[in-house]
Amino acid sequence: MTAAPHQPTRRFEYVTSGPQIYLDSFATIRREADLSAIPPSAERLAVRMIHGSGQVDLARDLVVHPDVVPAARAALEAGAPIICDATMVATGVTRSRLPADNDVLCLLNDPAVPALARAWRTTRTAAAVSLWEPHLEGAVVAIGNAPTALFHLLEMILDGAPRPAAVVGCPVGFIGARESKEALRTFAADHGIDLPYVTVRGRRGGSAMTSSALNALAQEEE
Repeated sequence: MTAAPHQPTRRFEYVTSGPQIYLDSFATIRREADLSAIPPSAERLAVRMIHGSGQVDLARDLVVHPDVVPAARAALEAGAPIICDATMVATGVTRSRLPADNDVLCLLNDPAVPALARAWRTTRTAAAVSLWEPHLEGAVVAIGNAPTALFHLLEMILDGAPRPAAVVGCPVGFIGARESKEALRTFAADHGIDLPYVTVRGRRGGSAMTSSALNALAQEEE
């Protein structure tokens, strides 16, 4: 039998209550972040994204479509799936917050993906996006890792693919991340297709930030 664990001697002063840590974290964010440019309906969304990144200056780089929160929340309440570009994003979704036991899909490991990626000379993540099409109509899409996935999604929509209800477009990185998010930001102006979205300017993004956004969109309560 494995010996029972023992609690180490407390040598540091720190908060140990999970709920208290959450409360204190959100209070700190609201005290330190400038949320004045965030649409009122998206304030909790911004707070959670800042919480997921640990960066209060994220607020100045957030770009939030005024309809993204009501559009995403209505879709999820109606049972729409969440489609993610990466397993890390999908894993970060708090299932208990989902209003309709919504499916959370990531098709990156589908056996068809490697061959598609080779044939199209693109990334596996981008190739996997094409497998989203049967699930895409009215879905909530979350891209937190691969800029190529966001570019691929926008190209699919321009080719006539079904439109998602909302897009969390926060790919991270040094090659294509800034450009893909700018393409999302200007999609309506450039192509006349108005997709509700949230994104962040520049290179920042990632799984934690993206799943934090999904958790905020799933439920109003912090």
